[in-house]
Amino acid sequence: MEHRRGSPNGFVPLVTVVGFHHARGPEVESWFGAEEGTDPAVDNDWPLLPFMALSDGAHASSEDFSYFTLLRPARASQPATSLFGISCTQQMDASALRSRPADVTRSTVQKAVVVIADSPQSFGVLRERLGVVTTAWFAQRDFADTEILRRFQESLQEERARGADDDREEYLGMSLRELVREFKWQTLVLFKCCLLQPKMLFFGSRCERLCLMQFSLISLIPGLIRNLQDCADPELDGYEKGLVRPTSLKTSDRNSLLNYMGLPLQIFGKGSLFGPYTPLQQLDILADYGTKSYIVGSTNSLLLQQKDRYSDILINLDEDTINISSASLRSSLALSAADRRWIDFITQSVNDTWDESNPGRPKTLGYVGSEEFIRLQFEEYLLSLISAVKCHNYLNEHANDPKAMLPQVEGDPAHDFGMDWIEAWTRSENYRIWESFTDSHLFDVVEPKHPCAGGLTIDDVQRRIAEQVKEFHLDERFAVGKEVLGRNLAAGKEKASTVFNKLYADMEALRESQRRKHEEQKREAASRSRPASIAGPPPDPKAQQSVSSKAGAYIGSWGTWMGEKRRAGWGRSASAGTTTTTTTPTVKKEKETAAATSASPLLSDDATTARPGTQESYREDIFDADSEAGHSSQTSDPPKTDSAPRASLSRSQDEEVVEVEAKHEEEDKDEEEEKDDDDTPATAVAVADVVLAPESAHWAERDEPIVVDPGAVADAVRAASGSPPPPVSSS
Repeated sequence: MEHRRGSPNGFVPLVTVVGFHHARGPEVESWFGAEEGTDPAVDNDWPLLPFMALSDGAHASSEDFSYFTLLRPARASQPATSLFGISCTQQMDASALRSRPADVTRSTVQKAVVVIADSPQSFGVLRERLGVVTTAWFAQRDFADTEILRRFQESLQEERARGADDDREEYLGMSLRELVREFKWQTLVLFKCCLLQPKMLFFGSRCERLCLMQFSLISLIPGLIRNLQDCADPELDGYEKGLVRPTSLKTSDRNSLLNYMGLPLQIFGKGSLFGPYTPLQQLDILADYGTKSYIVGSTNSLLLQQKDRYSDILINLDEDTINISSASLRSSLALSAADRRWIDFITQSVNDTWDESNPGRPKTLGYVGSEEFIRLQFEEYLLSLISAVKCHNYLNEHANDPKAMLPQVEGDPAHDFGMDWIEAWTRSENYRIWESFTDSHLFDVVEPKHPCAGGLTIDDVQRRIAEQVKEFHLDERFAVGKEVLGRNLAAGKEKASTVFNKLYADMEALRESQRRKHEEQKREAASRSRPASIAGPPPDPKAQQSVSSKAGAYIGSWGTWMGEKRRAGWGRSASAGTTTTTTTPTVKKEKETAAATSASPLLSDDATTARPGTQESYREDIFDADSEAGHSSQTSDPPKTDSAPRASLSRSQDEEVVEVEAKHEEEDKDEEEEKDDDDTPATAVAVADVVLAPESAHWAERDEPIVVDPGAVADAVRAASGSPPPPVSSS
């Protein structure tokens, strides 16, 4: 596809100064390169030129650049075309001026130096020169001296006459490396979105970055920067009118190959608009019915509130987000597995060669990851795309013709580029122009195959996960999170240990207090149940074991004695009412021998009191007196009855233990034989349990020796047998 170029349009680059007036706002102050007495802004109907040169928010920075487009109306010998402007805005304190004009009423002076040219392809170099000239003019501190601006315009005019910029590369100041680095895989989404010609709105607070991002994006379409003559107004269609179908191809010539393949794809034709910086005063043209598509940029946040009205896709450069409001556009821009594999490869190449000190070139100074590498990668992708679409159309047209099959082509290569996108592209204006002026067998020139053809593989998944980890900085977040988690765990462990230690200490203190309280309650209960006559020295820890055994032996001796007395007829004589007599130690000893040592070992030889008229021991006296109701009235000397038991407790404890052990077996047999004959053993055991068992346990616990009160024992026996208490002597 060739474009018939006529003679140069003869446009001379212009330089103008736009100042901000405190009452009238931005206005054009002077022109350089125009004929004397003429005003190009009035002649060409550029009322918005001052607003385009002084962008919204330019006062927030010391220096800012703005890029915009202007429509030059048709002349007698020249058709209407697009012009391109670039402005450099600076400001300084009004007090620093050497001669302050009367109309300068504010503390700062803000002005913009503007260059208007017929092509943007030299804006990369022009931007640097414009910045230097503007800085030098402000450094004079006298805006009336414009000699430096006049000479700057003359140098631009001489270069245009020589045609020095015709073959200059499309370097616009912002490198493609930065574009890929910032948008990553979404760079391909934006590229394919341009070809669909929707309404694209870029937003950013920095005007220069906003404009250069758009220029860098459209520069990925080979040859488009040189063919933007119809981008300033939706009514222009001069590019299509000058097209002819190419008839020859020179494969060794890159330009010839691109022309034959139908490049550049003209995305700014009839009904389209390109405005790198579009002020609010130009919104009416965006909402016009004849404006079908555009790529524009704005620094005013008011457009964000009406993004659904003015855009199908919004690219917010401040937040690095892409918002697609059109559902059909969103589904069309979904990348295929091959697309994602291809753009991930480019993104990885840029990231691996990134140099923070110089982002414009790889740190390896090699070809991979360079500007030329990225540009040629997109060129290869686009050539493969249009070749695959031609092949797709050919296969559809000859689907029923076996002779027209392409054996060298496997399947339909268009599927790797996304069938939804291809279907949407076929409805665009640039596709219509391209299809009309290109050959139907382009797939014979360029292989109709995606550069990274193939389905989704495990390598794609791993690479995508790795990219997402880098994109969201998950590795850094995990590292920080791990460190924070470690600190929190350590702190939590320390706090938990402190809490558990305190809890354990509180529990131990509570248990100790409960134990002491329980011991006090036991001592109080024991002291309340202990008879007043029982007393003794403090408990001895060493005697705890012996006290318990002695108490058992004492109870056993009582049982043995009771059994022997029942066999001897003591129970019957006691019930007959025998009188008490005094028994001497000699008679007592003979009685114990006759009874086969059945008397209690606890009785002492020193016992001197007994009932008169009997040959029984003191223990007989106790049970005889307790078993008969009228016996206690015959007792003449009650105090003497307590002397025998007290004397018997003074015997050797070791002898008592030996005697008790020898009699245990005989006691058990006697108790079993006479259990049914008489209830006296049960009464004796009950008495022993009532009197001695609590006290034995009490003194065993207190570890104190047992002191038995015979009076208490007699009272317990009387209570167990149901006898009335003895009368109290009046003496």
